[in-house]
Amino acid sequence: MKGSLEGKEIILGVSGSIAAYKAVEILRELTGRGAAVTVVMTEGAQRFVAPLTFETLSRRPVLTDLFTLDYDKHIGHVATGERANLLVVAPATANTIAKFAHGLADDFLSNLYLSSPCPVLLAPAMDREMYAHSAVQENLTHLKARGVHVLEPEYGELASGLIGRGRLPELSTILQKIDDLLRHQGDLTGETVLVTAGPTQELLDPVRYISNRSTGKMGFALAQAAQDRGAHVTLVSGPTSLPTPPGIMRTDVTTAEEMYQAVLDRLDTTTILIMAAAVADYRPSSSASQKMKKQETLTVEFVRNPDILAEAGRHKGSRILVGFAAETEDLLENAREKLRKKHLDLIVANDIRVGFGGETTRVTILDRHGGVQELPERSKREVAHQILDRVVALRSGERA
Repeated sequence: MKGSLEGKEIILGVSGSIAAYKAVEILRELTGRGAAVTVVMTEGAQRFVAPLTFETLSRRPVLTDLFTLDYDKHIGHVATGERANLLVVAPATANTIAKFAHGLADDFLSNLYLSSPCPVLLAPAMDREMYAHSAVQENLTHLKARGVHVLEPEYGELASGLIGRGRLPELSTILQKIDDLLRHQGDLTGETVLVTAGPTQELLDPVRYISNRSTGKMGFALAQAAQDRGAHVTLVSGPTSLPTPPGIMRTDVTTAEEMYQAVLDRLDTTTILIMAAAVADYRPSSSASQKMKKQETLTVEFVRNPDILAEAGRHKGSRILVGFAAETEDLLENAREKLRKKHLDLIVANDIRVGFGGETTRVTILDRHGGVQELPERSKREVAHQILDRVVALRSGERA
């Protein structure tokens, strides 16, 4: 990872938590990867770690005093955030989160947040009951709605001696998120991405339905990754318990017909369509209005659902179309046939016996030019970025 952040300007905000000492290691890792880092400390943070520690490691003045005028002599416009690629606040206390949420500006860090146009990442750290308090959660919700990226604290032993959620996220988690936000920063700016996710449910009666085991995790990872890369993202999701990624417009649907209509309603303004949902191919020809009683046997007649991806392919235009092929046999052959028949640009083929419903997956990506990229098993977030890398490459090739 050495040099992976070369040329990036990062502002590291440190607020008054006992976890402030961990920010020293964050700084060490960021500079070790080539980033230029300016540290901003609140008054509370200075009670835990001396500014000299950060100044020595960053080789830059540590910004602490809102009324000092000579910072610009040392670091140019970094003090105002104009050159920063990312503002990271780790640890982010309840007090700092509240200031950000309500637009207060009474110290250097809160002023910098309001005046910096760059993306913002918060890594909260506080006691269990404080983090769970409705005021803190509401503030985090407000910030997420504005597009601020928030990492959830870890579960474990806290400074108070309590066990619960509130520990600063692990160093590897923070660094991975920073890498995700910076590695492809802005390469989907100007694109309108529509992602479908999750299963559909086809009703038999008011309480029973036909569905599948899709969790929606892959689609949600794709939506988050596209948003991180600068796209305007809409997520059309079947029934799932997953939370909406920050800054993303979400439409919930239940049936395949509802998803079909939701996609077609948005197709004209979509430049990239990614169909990650596991849409039911069939639905019962009729649905009982009352709960069906037990019978010795039950015969259900099914009819075909509309094919969303095929319909999008018939109106493809200049948009990029990405489909998924979940198979149990003849994986590549079936994926190639689907790619061809539905006029897709990419298809992501996965054996449903590996990673279906889990946190990781193993896929093969096929493109319209005959390219084949087999990926080893990895997290769905990583796979999402690999898929979007291919989308960007295709788009760049068209523009060249």
